[in-house]
Amino acid sequence: MARRHLLVVTTCLWALSCALLLHASSDGFLRVNLNKKRLDKEDLTAAKLARQGNQLLKTGGSDSDIVPLVDYLNTQYFGVIGLGTPPQNFTVIFDTGSSNLWVPSAKCYFSIACYLHNRYKSKKSSTYKADGETCKITYGSGSISGFFSKDNVLVGDLVVKNQKFIEVTREASVTFIVGKFDGILGLGYPDISVGKAPPIWQSMQEQELLADDVFSFWLNRDPDASSGGELVFGGSDPKHYKGDHTYVPVSRKGYWQFNMGDLLIDGHSTGFCAKGCAAIVDSGTSLLAGPTTIVAQVNHAIGAEGIISMECKEVVTEYGEMILDLLIAQTDPQKVCSQVGLCMFDGTHSVSNGIQSVVEKENLGSDALCSVCEMAVVWIENQLRENKTKELILNYANQLCERLPSPNGESTVSCHQISKMPDLAFTIANKTFVLTPEQYIVKLEQGGQTVCISGFMAFDIPPPRGPLWILGDVFMGAYHTVFDFGNDRIGFAVSA
Repeated sequence: MARRHLLVVTTCLWALSCALLLHASSDGFLRVNLNKKRLDKEDLTAAKLARQGNQLLKTGGSDSDIVPLVDYLNTQYFGVIGLGTPPQNFTVIFDTGSSNLWVPSAKCYFSIACYLHNRYKSKKSSTYKADGETCKITYGSGSISGFFSKDNVLVGDLVVKNQKFIEVTREASVTFIVGKFDGILGLGYPDISVGKAPPIWQSMQEQELLADDVFSFWLNRDPDASSGGELVFGGSDPKHYKGDHTYVPVSRKGYWQFNMGDLLIDGHSTGFCAKGCAAIVDSGTSLLAGPTTIVAQVNHAIGAEGIISMECKEVVTEYGEMILDLLIAQTDPQKVCSQVGLCMFDGTHSVSNGIQSVVEKENLGSDALCSVCEMAVVWIENQLRENKTKELILNYANQLCERLPSPNGESTVSCHQISKMPDLAFTIANKTFVLTPEQYIVKLEQGGQTVCISGFMAFDIPPPRGPLWILGDVFMGAYHTVFDFGNDRIGFAVSA
């Protein structure tokens, strides 16, 4: 089913070292310092292995329980926690895109990954409590399985008592072998937690360990800085942001999801999300992921190079004028593609639902042509609003076909052209949050050379869940982010 097979939405850009310090300071905040290092060849290999599958976390058998998951397994923002009494140390990823805490178990006998990482030994903990409920989490690149247990979790100087977590007994993926993390500490809502285990922040709230029911991220995007940033439980550090936060309510619990508006390229609307799109803020993905229709426009505007889709250009060449004439005649945009004979039904295929066919399948059929047509309608309609000539409009759509993202998601740009690229801006709570080229272009060091990658990747989810944006580390690096679980809202302020 299309819903179970989504495009990969992230690439491994930064890997962070395990040598992190946690401490509670005199101002009452609990800080987690994040360190980072350059992406190396091993990390890149791990990322490519992870990208070979679909990033879905299956928490149940019905469609409503299927949650799309960003490939956070290689984003690797590390923090050290202690599990048990006395504490056994584990390096975990702090991930707002999932909700479970899991670490390898001493009872994991048949997975190489377990032997390469720290393993939890329940017999050595005086506060261990058996649970025994079995569970499995399936990712596109592999799966983990194990059973639930309960024990104290040490985060800095805070002891979270009787926390339910997963002891992993099987890690069925090469990704877990090469990953530099032991486990995951999920910071999403309990609604997407496997086994209904409370996320760590909910336990902190129930045990009244925090002054305020919030946690906040500051990600340091300075490549020469030793610190990768800071995660604060119980508040936010004013040293790391400027001015006041702009808050937006959580629209759907599970992810930290909210409603956002349009994306602007150099002040001009891209059209597709002009009437609103859903968005999630995810500390576990490096890039910005969004609808392919918009990502193609962004890649065109910044000169990014992707795979040329001959099918897309064929649709524009053979049907472009017909699409344009129908739109000029005020035809419902959702009915245009069926009227030109490329879609069977009016508006039921949707751009988001079918775009995976365009970039994944070798032999494209009618579904892919329908998807391309629907994208072309959005592009052409957007240009019509600009009062462009027919020639310019069709040429523009043809150019966007050339900017369709590659199957692996990456789009490279010339590092020498960064200063000439336009500013991009997200509309959130009727305010614009600008990203400069220096902020949305990611520089990687490979073989002594610098490679520049577009911070935008294609990610398509069909309605009613989509269209959906994922605001990952590229956005969170530019804007200090507060996750206010006491009031179910998210706050953004310019990072300092």
